[in-house]
Order: sequence, then C-alpha cells, then structure tokens
Amino acid sequence: MKLGIIGTGRMGGTLERLAVERGHSVLARFWDARPIRPDAECREALAGVEVLIDFSSAEAVPGNIRAASALRLPMVEGTTGWSGFLKEAETEVRRSGIGFVHAANFSLGVNLFYRVAERAGQLFSAFRQYDPFIEEAHHQFKKDAPSGTALELRGLLSRSYPDRDVPITSVRAGYIPGRHTVSFDSAADTVTLTHTARGREGLAAGALLAAEWIRGRSGFHHFSDVLEQILAERTP
Repeated sequence: MKLGIIGTGRMGGTLERLAVERGHSVLARFWDARPIRPDAECREALAGVEVLIDFSSAEAVPGNIRAASALRLPMVEGTTGWSGFLKEAETEVRRSGIGFVHAANFSLGVNLFYRVAERAGQLFSAFRQYDPFIEEAHHQFKKDAPSGTALELRGLLSRSYPDRDVPITSVRAGYIPGRHTVSFDSAADTVTLTHTARGREGLAAGALLAAEWIRGRSGFHHFSDVLEQILAERTP
C-alpha cells in the first residue's frame, strides 16, 4: 500500500517505520504546522498515494479533511482535539464520496478496553452504591486534556449512567506514553480497569489496519466499524 503521512513528529516517525516494516511504502510526508492544500504542488507530491494518514494538529484537521476530499483520497484521521468539527467532517466526507476512518485512539488494546469498560458500566450501574470515575495520564507534550480516549470512555459509561456526569482527572507530566483507568468506587471496595500504553507502536499498528481496511471503501467510519467486521469474521 502506498501511503501519505501528515505529521512528522514522534507519531509520524513511528508510523512510517512500522509501515515500512510491514511492506508498505510512504510516498509523501507533510509537516503538521498547517493544513495541506489541494494545489498543484500537493497533487504532485501525492501522485500514487492510496491512503492518507493524519497525525498532525487539531487546528490543521479541518483543512486536511477538505483537501483529502478535494483530492478524492481515502483518509485515516488519528489526531485528537478536533471533535467540534466532527459533524462538518462527516458532511464533507459523504459529499466527496471518499473513505474516512477516525478514532480518538487507534490502539487495538484501547478499543477492546472500550468494550470491557462499557460492559462494566452496564453491570455496576445496576448497583447505585458504586460511583464511576476516569483517570488519565500522558506525557507533558500532549496538548489536549482530557484526552480523546478519556472522553470516549465517558461517552460509553454515560449510556449506563445518563443521570451522572462521570468525572475525569487528567495528568500531563514527564514522558508517560498513556494510561487510562476506569474505576467504580463504593464504601466497601473499589474495582479498577486500566490500560497502559508502552509506546506509540500500538497506535501506529491500528492506524495501518484502518488504512488497509478503508482502501477501496467509501463512507464516514469510526475505528470500531473496522473492529466489528474483523470480530464478526473471526467469531465462529
């Protein structure tokens, strides 16, 4: 698969290394300081690219999506902090007919963790003495807080706790790759579920899986759609 990567920071570097290890080729790389534009220079740089993967900045995401739509290029969007543009992005993607996959976190472990946390919420919400809460910690360079993953977890728990605003505590310090904890606390005990990332490889692997899946497809998809199909195919 021939890829274009937007974002040349740590995540972009990890993504490119893993892509090459898996037999893919990266034909174009773009800095993340500003959105790409569908001009002649960009079209030339993207010649032959089959899927764009974006790990840039929240400010650049709207422009990058518009450019991908204009260029008719499938896109995987892994940047966080742009949820306010989500409805407009879906309209743009469906209008152009491209394929698009987005997620707050492309880690396979995190996305399976979502399912575990949601089920736990269903169980504990039947016993009102348990209060749910979320804690997340990331490195000092991460700009958005709470993380997109923590917000996703709160959204899942809110289905079982529609009358509660599940609290989130965020920490930005040191070089923590990422840790998310969902807890249910009562006077008698505390039950805790935790996902701890060891690096960026899990995010890159999930983004590549999404890129492989969206090539040749159209529509506006969440990464959960990709996993749903994979799980359906592997379930006896």
